[in-house]
Amino acid sequence: MTALPGTPDNPLRVAIIGSGPSGFYAADHLQRQERQGGLAVRIDMFDRLPTPYGLVRGGVAPDHQKIKSVTAVYEKIARQPGFRFFGNVTFGRDLLLEDAQALYHAIILAVGAQTDRALGIPGEHLPGSHAATEFVAWYNGHPDYRDLEFDLTQEAAAVIGVGNVAMDVARILARSYDELYQTDIADHALEALRASRVRTIYVLGRRGPAQAAFTNPEIRELGELAEADVIVAPEEAALDPLSQAYIESGRDKTAVKNVEILAGYARQQPRGKPRQIVLRFLVSPVEIIGRERVEAITLARNELYQTESGELRPRATDQRETIAVGLVFRSVGYKGVPLPGVPFDERAGVIPNDRGRVLAARGGDPVPGLYATGWIKRGPTGIIGTNKPDSVETVDLLLEDMRAGRLWTPETSDAEAVENLLEARGVRYVTFDDWLALDALEQQRGHEINRPRLKFTRVDDMLAAVDQAHDAPALHVSGS
Repeated sequence: MTALPGTPDNPLRVAIIGSGPSGFYAADHLQRQERQGGLAVRIDMFDRLPTPYGLVRGGVAPDHQKIKSVTAVYEKIARQPGFRFFGNVTFGRDLLLEDAQALYHAIILAVGAQTDRALGIPGEHLPGSHAATEFVAWYNGHPDYRDLEFDLTQEAAAVIGVGNVAMDVARILARSYDELYQTDIADHALEALRASRVRTIYVLGRRGPAQAAFTNPEIRELGELAEADVIVAPEEAALDPLSQAYIESGRDKTAVKNVEILAGYARQQPRGKPRQIVLRFLVSPVEIIGRERVEAITLARNELYQTESGELRPRATDQRETIAVGLVFRSVGYKGVPLPGVPFDERAGVIPNDRGRVLAARGGDPVPGLYATGWIKRGPTGIIGTNKPDSVETVDLLLEDMRAGRLWTPETSDAEAVENLLEARGVRYVTFDDWLALDALEQQRGHEINRPRLKFTRVDDMLAAVDQAHDAPALHVSGS
């Protein structure tokens, strides 16, 4: 009988697919078992991009540098013994599920939610109508999206949704060039936004102010922009009786503060700044209008009703209005995409799972050796820190299955086997040391022009820069 993994002679070998927050928190919890309980662990983390950190690099707004500082924690995790990073490796193409079964005791899938949810209305796919996820990835320099084009000659744009991503989109559209220059926004986006003629940005929420999904800092930040007034009509900030009762209950401190901030905007007079962010509530898009491209959007007025479970939901009335806009950004949620050989719940947009154990189907039996964490596990909810307890839960179940002998039995314990496999397939993988060299070079390029970072936004350029960095003298960047 094969001995259970976790000893120095037979360390627990885990592959983590995805290098965002949930993947790193899973690695951290595995490493803690080694430090605290003596469990021998070897972790290989894979990402299809040469760069790690997932949405912290490609999704967090460039003007939120403090949030991005969490990568210092992830770097510490990546520097621990027994951890390796393999960037520029696509799961399902460069590394197959059957490869992983031969090399590891288990896989943790931490691939996030990579696409957007559709509105399901006429005109949704007209030119000028975009997923907010695409715009966010574009201005953050994601290689898959850096060549997209957005017609910023339009004078009015609509952002559909009132979550934090919608706030990010509205804020980036409204920021001045000088404000954006101080961030690590991708250079191509900085120049395009410099020439932007967008002057009015409508932010449209289907429910009321008390149900908005943005956080207090996000809505407060809109009022601090150098070149944009926040416009909230008094009737938009007013609460219906059901929402008023909810706020008065005090159960949701964030909602209470949001309503207070919005009421403050409703009381203030515009200062005559060149741009306006107009916040609207209890409206839903029913059609995007245009002959060859977006020209306007038709909205239905909503009312709130209470479900049997006590939840407040919107429903459309027969009131309609049309506003002229030339750009639409849809920000109504993310969803996951299927992975080759891995079960997937199309309706929910997640991998079917029970607290992180992957299931053959929704409500089905667990699939040995497969685990999920993060947005691909629970859906696109929470903030960066939400992923930590989520990943702990998944890893604890993996360890429980290890002790019960329910994991895979690798065909080899050779640590170089995965490197040999990738090299035999001609895969140019990127190590964590490669990333550190690229990171230092990006920071150096930024510091030379008084910016925090100047990103590489094409994979070929990243790989060439890694080669250049290794051939050049060591880079020294202040604060790195």
